[in-house]
Amino acid sequence: MFKIAFIGLGVMGEPMAANLLRKGYSVTVFNRTPGKADKLLELGADEVSSPAAAARVSDLIITMISNDDAIREVYYGENGLLGAMMPGTIVVDSSTISPVLARQLHTDVSAKYGDFLDAPVTGSKPAAESGSLVFMVGGDIEVIHKVHDVLNAMGRKVIPMGPGGSGSTAKLAHNTIVGINVAALLEGMAIAASGGIDAKSFLELVQSGGAASKMAELKAPKLLERDFSVQFSLALMLKDLRLASSLSDELKTPTPILETVKSLYQVGDAMGLGELDLSALAHGYEQWINKRITTHSDAQEIVAAASEATAAVPVSDSAQNRRRAERLALNVPLKLSIYQWAQEGSFSGQLIDGTLCDISESGLQISSNFPLECDMFVVIHFPQDSELPPVTGRIIRIETNGSRFRYGCLLAGLAPYQRLQLEAYINKQRITAD
Repeated sequence: MFKIAFIGLGVMGEPMAANLLRKGYSVTVFNRTPGKADKLLELGADEVSSPAAAARVSDLIITMISNDDAIREVYYGENGLLGAMMPGTIVVDSSTISPVLARQLHTDVSAKYGDFLDAPVTGSKPAAESGSLVFMVGGDIEVIHKVHDVLNAMGRKVIPMGPGGSGSTAKLAHNTIVGINVAALLEGMAIAASGGIDAKSFLELVQSGGAASKMAELKAPKLLERDFSVQFSLALMLKDLRLASSLSDELKTPTPILETVKSLYQVGDAMGLGELDLSALAHGYEQWINKRITTHSDAQEIVAAASEATAAVPVSDSAQNRRRAERLALNVPLKLSIYQWAQEGSFSGQLIDGTLCDISESGLQISSNFPLECDMFVVIHFPQDSELPPVTGRIIRIETNGSRFRYGCLLAGLAPYQRLQLEAYINKQRITAD
């Protein structure tokens, strides 16, 4: 039985490695971000401090990494696996990367007297957890046969696609269809919502007719519940569509639908939706039509209750001042994405903690221990129970109180109905605090 190293313990990698452990395989794990291996250690995994250390104790290495740059770091960087792997090692990469890089890895692993397979998967987080992934594999068929049982421990099907790089090519073609399907589903829902059609009834129609798809099946429950937790993130879909676009240019293949849909996901990413599920693209359509494409009874009740409370109670000037002071004492936790220029054509970012203090006619008041500057743009992530998308704010005012900063943020890209929803959410928090 293989001694396996599994590198990359993200949304997909962690449940894949867990399935190997449950099937009795010996697994050594590494992740670039610490703290991701705790559940796997409980299942019996060993953890090492570098890809090189993982390679030294394994004869089968599986990588599941987010993008080309991260793959290069794991394979070619300091303490990378290529410098430490033993002759005869089989390396399987299940990431979605460019076919050019996949072919380069085939060459470089072969130069170390090992075998390489590019074996990306279809099936998002639920399939990784249930062990029902489908592997599309590029590489030598005899090597595929050697690792067939290992792949089947994490999935339900292994499909050989051809020589090295073919798995990556197939994955980009496949994910082009996935990205288009989700955008098409949301666009149809926007038309239905604009025409007054109930979302639940419309999705029942979609799944019963010619518009049915696996994506409609997976995303319908999430959309109806407005659950945008990640199965497959919008940012990763955008990355795959960009890779597919580059590949189509290389192959001189016209892809007009791909280019249009790629632009839609770029808009979603610019709205701060990248770390949510790709179905969060719904927020973009909702801004354009200025209404929700799905309904949620809890949210409607919040808006109605807040409106009734506001209408029922006459408020004097002194009461307004008192109420404003109470609202400033709110302690609603937020996350803020801060982006800084890194190098030509790119940004680096970090996520910091903040607190929502108040809402005004033009924006929000937010406090944080993190120092920001006037005219800096931040992406504001509201608590999940607010059901609000991330919104962009510009810092227009700064007050200091010891180590704490209070920022006035001018909001951008918040649709009128979303503003009402935000006000209702604030009123609900205020009533709860009272």
